[in-house]
Amino acid sequence: MSERTSADLREEVRSRYAEAARAVLQPQADSSAGCCGPAAASCCGPEPIEVDPAGNFGSHLYGEEETDGLPEEALLASLGCGNPLAVADLREGERVLDLGSGGGIDVLLSARRVGPSGFAYGVDMTDDMLALARANATKAGAGNVEFLKGEIESLPLPEASVDVVISNCVINLSTDKPAVLAEMFRVLVPGGRVGSSYEAAADNLTSGVGASVARAVGITATLRTSALRCEVRRMTVQSGV
Repeated sequence: MSERTSADLREEVRSRYAEAARAVLQPQADSSAGCCGPAAASCCGPEPIEVDPAGNFGSHLYGEEETDGLPEEALLASLGCGNPLAVADLREGERVLDLGSGGGIDVLLSARRVGPSGFAYGVDMTDDMLALARANATKAGAGNVEFLKGEIESLPLPEASVDVVISNCVINLSTDKPAVLAEMFRVLVPGGRVGSSYEAAADNLTSGVGASVARAVGITATLRTSALRCEVRRMTVQSGV
């Protein structure tokens, strides 16, 4: 099999996360479809991501007091590996950007923390996730949020436009991580901050272990293989940060 291009990998990420969004947006329609029908990926194609209300993905990483009052759909679509708000130290009035915002959980939580005088942006490349996130924002009554379509390697925001950039295991999925890092620091104001959950494996992690981690979080192993710590340092330097 020939090596896939960056565009192929990006499209696979888009497709898999679109499946996750549709599983939340249309659970009844998906469950009623017959084998080889419109929603029958499990028997006619790649196995779909299961969006689990029991918290087997990212929602269990947030405290109940944090998520109280959020739409259930925002919790169901949480596919991250951490809680970037735990390290972001958001303050009243700040402008926050979430990379790969998905169903919007981190954007909605950020909007609460920065208050009505602040603002929270989310950037995502998947139309289904954007639709879900905007619906969640409406249900939550969040007026200080905006979800933008774009890729994290080329952010749709001007220079020095946000105080804090957060991400929740999304940089892992990029095939051009130095470009992502460079874009993060382009949109940050001088003295801005980054709060990121990122899979950076120990340097002696084997590819087999990386693949098992990838399967556990429901995304193709080639897309979610962890970067080694030394590679993270190299990419930071390469990005010009």
